[in-house]
Amino acid sequence: MTIAVVTGATRGAGKGIALALADTGATVYVTGRTRRDGDSDLPGSLETTAREIDARGGRGIGVVCDHGDDAQVAALFDQVKAEQGHLDILVNNAYAIPDGITAKRPFWEKSLNQLDMLHVGLRSAYVASWHAAPLLLGGGRLVVNTSSFGGTCYMHGPAYGAAKAGSDKMAHDMAVDLRPYGVAVISLWMGLLRTERTAPLFANAPKHYAELMATSESAEFPGRVIAALAAAPNRLDFSGRVHVNAELAVALGVADIDGNQPASHRERLGDPPDYSDAVVY
Repeated sequence: MTIAVVTGATRGAGKGIALALADTGATVYVTGRTRRDGDSDLPGSLETTAREIDARGGRGIGVVCDHGDDAQVAALFDQVKAEQGHLDILVNNAYAIPDGITAKRPFWEKSLNQLDMLHVGLRSAYVASWHAAPLLLGGGRLVVNTSSFGGTCYMHGPAYGAAKAGSDKMAHDMAVDLRPYGVAVISLWMGLLRTERTAPLFANAPKHYAELMATSESAEFPGRVIAALAAAPNRLDFSGRVHVNAELAVALGVADIDGNQPASHRERLGDPPDYSDAVVY
């Protein structure tokens, strides 16, 4: 049975990824700070996500974890080691979303809380991967950093861009260290997802957001791609690179939950980075 950890999975992309992995029968540890429905202003909780994983044929295990606290992250992977002994898939999705992130103003007019994205987003992915790596070495399959086109284009300001660009490069470099052990590492640029945050915007102004709605993807679409890549015997061929989710889906023969094949935004937002093959110790 596949053992997976998906961080930041109370709602949004993390929850969608966890549910898609559940469809494969995986045991999925999901993390977040919201234990029960009603504990947050936003819908979603660990208990709800875990129940939905169970209903989809997997096994959901919710672990309350603040990824800004290294001790809590260490405890998470200690639990996985004690209960499972190994790990097959790690999805680094936990991310701080500060107030004003989408405000159309220069960075110095935004709060310094924008830097939270470098703490829970960039740094937290490194810490989780550091703890997960020993559990992946015994036949592990895949590490995925969820990311976006903001890694190379201007999106939401320099703090967001730095977090995404750093996450992308981190995946490339971790892939070098993990390749000898058969573990693939990628960064995945997701499109605009239909989530608990975006759904109200679409519903309240459908005409205004009609174009965005037409190009949006389900929150489960990245999870379908991740599940397919984890199962692919040639997954190491994809390792060390930044992939556009919609394009990787085509390569792996994966469609969205409605059967559609979402389009890539590469032409409008830019190409993923092309890193050097040089290795310097």
